[in-house]
Amino acid sequence: MAEENVEVPTEEVEEVEEEEVEEVEVEMSVLDALKEVLKKSLMHDGLKKGLHECAKALDRRSARLCCLAKDCENEEYKKLIRALCAEGDVSVVMVDAGKDLGAWCGLAKLDEDGTIKKAVRTSCAVITEFGEEGRALTVLLDYLKKQADAGEE
Repeated sequence: MAEENVEVPTEEVEEVEEEEVEEVEVEMSVLDALKEVLKKSLMHDGLKKGLHECAKALDRRSARLCCLAKDCENEEYKKLIRALCAEGDVSVVMVDAGKDLGAWCGLAKLDEDGTIKKAVRTSCAVITEFGEEGRALTVLLDYLKKQADAGEE
């Protein structure tokens, strides 16, 4: 048997991998980042949903981020959550609809296709544990920092 010297172009393979990474890194919106962070915190058991759980987490000072629905009808509810967030120095992210917030928190039934069939409305969700650090978390924290800087000026 004769040995043949076969050279594999390793440089070309590395370049192809770098190009694929660049294509994947598209600008992520804050809303998409929030959805991903909520899902990861749910997987890591760091998501509290509803007034009772959220108020307990905010009162214990274990909350790191609070999401509040704009379409919440009860003004006392919003006032309580905002006051607890201000007391514990927790950032508040306002979400347009409570049904969307409920779906992002895992309070929804899905079809076989993966589309949302029925979503339960929640007006408040608190993240106590972010879970894995990823690009979505970085985008969200940068947004919150910009909001805080704009509020101070």
